[in-house]
Amino acid sequence: MPLCAAIPVCYICLMIAHRFSAVIVISGRGSNMKRLIETQDGYCVSGVASNRSAAPGLAIAQGHDIPIFSAAQKPELWDWIASKAPDLVLLAGYMQIVAPETIAKFPRKIINIHPALLPALPGLDTHGRALREGHKRHGVTVHIVDCGVDTGEIIAQAGLDIETNETEESLAARVLALEHQLYPWVVSNIAKGEISLSPTVTFSAAARNDATQRGFLLP
Repeated sequence: MPLCAAIPVCYICLMIAHRFSAVIVISGRGSNMKRLIETQDGYCVSGVASNRSAAPGLAIAQGHDIPIFSAAQKPELWDWIASKAPDLVLLAGYMQIVAPETIAKFPRKIINIHPALLPALPGLDTHGRALREGHKRHGVTVHIVDCGVDTGEIIAQAGLDIETNETEESLAARVLALEHQLYPWVVSNIAKGEISLSPTVTFSAAARNDATQRGFLLP
């Protein structure tokens, strides 16, 4: 039986000599969270937090024996995240603005996935706006969180051509598939030291070569 099938994920974290840990923060279904948990290549998910107690993703995390926490109030939520002492905080469909004082407590350690090719289309309704505004290309960006809205330093992107007669639903599904490829790749390469976030985003030659083979875009 594969190790991950035999032993709960949270115990696997304790067995890894270099325990690079991440806490995932969600507000809803946790699609990217689920993919990050299932991948865990070089990193361990040590907790999942949500500002919504009814977020469906919390039940998924519980099913993987990962500690969960929910709180509507930001200070309580982020205090719990800090108690886990994560190497990274991964926003995955987290629908609240992160306060500047929180960003200061986790310098260059909070990253987010955004369904657009930033700096184009920051904010909400990216798929609908891409279609209404006649964009030819669309995609997904993983970036460091700063005090702006989707303005942080870009780590990596993946793009696609918008097809003729594309609908918002079909575009969302195609972009989500890219999200599930890109986010775990970024986190894994950060954990393995192939991507550095500080003092600026840098990449090893191996990471750049692998990104090129996968069709990912690096700054």
